[in-house]
Amino acid sequence: MHPRLQRLLGSQGFSIGLELPLDNDWSSNGQRLRQEDGRPFGVPDLSRHAELARLADRSGFRALWVRDVPLYDPAFGDAAQVFEIFTYLGYLAGITDDILLGSAAVVLPLRQPWLTLKAAESVDALSGGRLLLGVASGDRPMEYPLFGIDFAGRGQAFRDTVELLRERGRGRLPEGARLLPESAERAPLLAAGLAQQSPAWIGAQLDGWLSYPGTPEDHQRRLARWREAAGDKPYVSFFHLDLDANPAAPLQRIRFGGRCGRLALIDELRELQALGVQHIGLQLRHCERDLHEVIEELAEQVLPQFHSS
Repeated sequence: MHPRLQRLLGSQGFSIGLELPLDNDWSSNGQRLRQEDGRPFGVPDLSRHAELARLADRSGFRALWVRDVPLYDPAFGDAAQVFEIFTYLGYLAGITDDILLGSAAVVLPLRQPWLTLKAAESVDALSGGRLLLGVASGDRPMEYPLFGIDFAGRGQAFRDTVELLRERGRGRLPEGARLLPESAERAPLLAAGLAQQSPAWIGAQLDGWLSYPGTPEDHQRRLARWREAAGDKPYVSFFHLDLDANPAAPLQRIRFGGRCGRLALIDELRELQALGVQHIGLQLRHCERDLHEVIEELAEQVLPQFHSS
């Protein structure tokens, strides 16, 4: 296993992170504020993003995950964290100290491969080796014509860029040329979904898998497929959480996650861990409570159940 993924999973082989943006604009109060601000649905309130990212770092969450959404598409309805992904990862590298920084995931076919490599190496150097490089083929057809990229050929473009990233450009540069900076080790590569590839190819070429959110039953099926293709390489997923102030509130399923108190959340995470899920990034946009309060409760009451000190 890649050393940085061992750091992600820790001694217990399971860990918890957060998926950005750190806002709660999908809550009832968040929707009201969004309408008052005149923001379209899916465009987050970023007024506290730096404060909450620092809090997550101090609180012991293992990773911050950032999505790559080049264009806001009202039909798709989600602008993610708004900022360009590598720019934002570089910013997060400067305001945090320990937390790993993950992309979930860079849409490789829309980007010039050599500049993608340089951007990844730059973020890795600026963060002191904290980048987890999740990569994808993209799923928003409206972006491809604007970028002048063939949507049907995105699978081959994905394979070509993965090869470049794995080799870090070695053997391809003109004599005497170097692509700087040169970090001590390449960042681990994790595929989001199958990226137009076979499970066997993903399992052989990538260091881990970013699976879409789902129920324990969904993960059980996906894990069987992943283990067959990739052995013990890490399996990462996400969970959309509305954390109830009542610790004993039972789990009510919502799309991609659940509404519950911390005791039911711990039970859900333990079930996922037992199935073989190795890292969960919590998405907090549905939370009705203040996110500072939610992050502190998670850090004090949930993380110690899964993270060794």
